[in-house]
Amino acid sequence: MTNTTYTTLTRQSGLLDEMRVVANNIANSSTTGFRSEGVTFSEWVSRLGGNHESLSMARANTRVNDLSQGGLSRTGGTFDLAIEGEGFFLVLTPNGERLTRNGNFTPNAQGDLVTSDGYPVLDAGGAPVFIPQGAGTIAISSDGTLSADGQPVGQIGVVRPLDATNLIRENGVRFRADGGFEPDGESRLVQGFLEGSNVDPVLQIARMIEVQRAYELGQNFLDREDERVREAIRTLGK
Repeated sequence: MTNTTYTTLTRQSGLLDEMRVVANNIANSSTTGFRSEGVTFSEWVSRLGGNHESLSMARANTRVNDLSQGGLSRTGGTFDLAIEGEGFFLVLTPNGERLTRNGNFTPNAQGDLVTSDGYPVLDAGGAPVFIPQGAGTIAISSDGTLSADGQPVGQIGVVRPLDATNLIRENGVRFRADGGFEPDGESRLVQGFLEGSNVDPVLQIARMIEVQRAYELGQNFLDREDERVREAIRTLGK
């Protein structure tokens, strides 16, 4: 296999990975709290020796999360919360504490505030947020303070990752912060609203077309290269 074929195959592999990412973005353009994802390519250069030029290959080995603010939509739900700012809600999963921007919460049968997946929402101290049963009016202030019938009963935790570039996506709306996180006193909570996806469907569809065309060009080159090699073998075999 020639160097040009190896180079093209690495490029095709990267484009295929990017196509999957773009398709996933489009599929989640209406998912509450979803953060758009992108692909970063790196270049590997190898010296071939002699009078040959160096060999350069591209590899899509890093995925990047777009953490820009999504649009807010009013729901009127008592436990629907949106964040204005760079913070995240802190939730407890079977694998540990995770970060999310999806504020679609509800109390469970035990009175704990949980996500749509049933994971407890944590307060500023890392403990589950409890909603008093039978409370008439529940209010949540911009700093996360939760009040029942006018009496403060807890505070919903909002945190900021210490290294936002190192967030690991575990599913569409949940992240692992291996670099750690700290309380975020700058972000603001808005009760009765949910934050939508920050995906721009038009831009993503345009990107999908670009990636598809680039992939087709690469495939055409590989087909022509394969035919060239076959023709050379047939000629030498005569």
